[in-house]
Amino acid sequence: MSDNKSDILNKLQNAADDNIDLDYDLSIDDEDFDVFSTNDRSALTFEDDAENTSKLVSKAADDSDNLIGDAVAAHKKNEMELAKKAIEAEKQRERENVDQRLVYAKTKTDAELEEEFERGRKNAQLVAKKKNSVRYRMKRSRSCYVMMAPYFILFSIFTVLPVIMSMALSFTYFNMLEAPKFNGWTNYIKLFLHDDIFIISLKNTLIFAVITGPISYILCLLFAWIINEFRPKVRTFLTLIFYAPSICGNAYMVWSLILSSDRYGYLNGLLLKLGLIDEQKLWMQDAKYILPCLIVVQLWLSLGTGFLSFIAGLQTVDKSLYEAAAIDGVKNRWQELWYVTLPAMKPQLMFGAVMQITQSFAVADISIQLAGNPSVNYAGATVVTHLLDYGSTRFDMGYASAIATVLFLLMVGTNKLVQKLLRRVGE
Repeated sequence: MSDNKSDILNKLQNAADDNIDLDYDLSIDDEDFDVFSTNDRSALTFEDDAENTSKLVSKAADDSDNLIGDAVAAHKKNEMELAKKAIEAEKQRERENVDQRLVYAKTKTDAELEEEFERGRKNAQLVAKKKNSVRYRMKRSRSCYVMMAPYFILFSIFTVLPVIMSMALSFTYFNMLEAPKFNGWTNYIKLFLHDDIFIISLKNTLIFAVITGPISYILCLLFAWIINEFRPKVRTFLTLIFYAPSICGNAYMVWSLILSSDRYGYLNGLLLKLGLIDEQKLWMQDAKYILPCLIVVQLWLSLGTGFLSFIAGLQTVDKSLYEAAAIDGVKNRWQELWYVTLPAMKPQLMFGAVMQITQSFAVADISIQLAGNPSVNYAGATVVTHLLDYGSTRFDMGYASAIATVLFLLMVGTNKLVQKLLRRVGE
């Protein structure tokens, strides 16, 4: 290549010196082109090389996808073949078992086969009975029961055992000085047939429960629903305001100032100033005013633990449920409340119902402090005040236990009824 280069340069130089035209073919071969114009060749072939490289890359990618697809298909095919083999093997084992049972059955008489079948059925029943037994389940979950044992022990000693002992003592005469004496149904006969005060107390208690129970329950739910719409800080402040009366021990004593019987009582003073009454009312000394006043005070105190449970329940409702309900056709807030909110917080509704029922049936302190014990014509007497009279004043523990048993059964029955009603929420 270097010799050709020298010859060409010499010819060009001679032609220039002699001023003659050259008919010499100045074309060069590929090797000479590579030597004289490498940059030009690179410039000319760069685009072609890029296009070829792109095609190669695309082809390689397509080949890679094809390889991956082929691998996946082969894997699926292999899995299907393995599954078919496993199914065939299982069928073969079943056929062999059937053949073995048939061979075995041919060697036995009908009586022997029936006896074996009966024995197998009894064994299966025993196994099922064992698995369903409390002992077996406790043994399987013994670690859980160990963790709950402290609570169970305390609950049994301070709740279950006293209830059982109270029921047992209700069939005895027990004055705490002598040993209990069994007297059968005497306490219950006296309670319902001869104790007029108990009948009045039972009537007042049922009025309390029927009025304060549902109204306070609805108010708790309504206020909790409204307060839950506010911002967190405002919600916390309003919750404290509504909950405060129930956590202050003697908060109801402020009502002794409001319901004072003289003209300086807040309620009497306000009504006299407005001209609605001509003389002061004896709110807690007049039998017709005692029970309504006590109901109002109880409603004021009713926003307690149930109210807090409703606040907590409303904050745990999944917001996506409202979006799904809107798609399904729920159009307003009342439908959201019935079909979405209430079904999502049924545990809190059940807890709140139990607490409100307990409060409405266990009214005693309010009546004793505001109306006295006994109140005028027993207008403010309740089952609990009657129970305290016999248990703490007269020390007739057998009769007091009978009153407590009746109250317990009344509360349990009411709870069952309310639970049945709450199961229909959202239907």
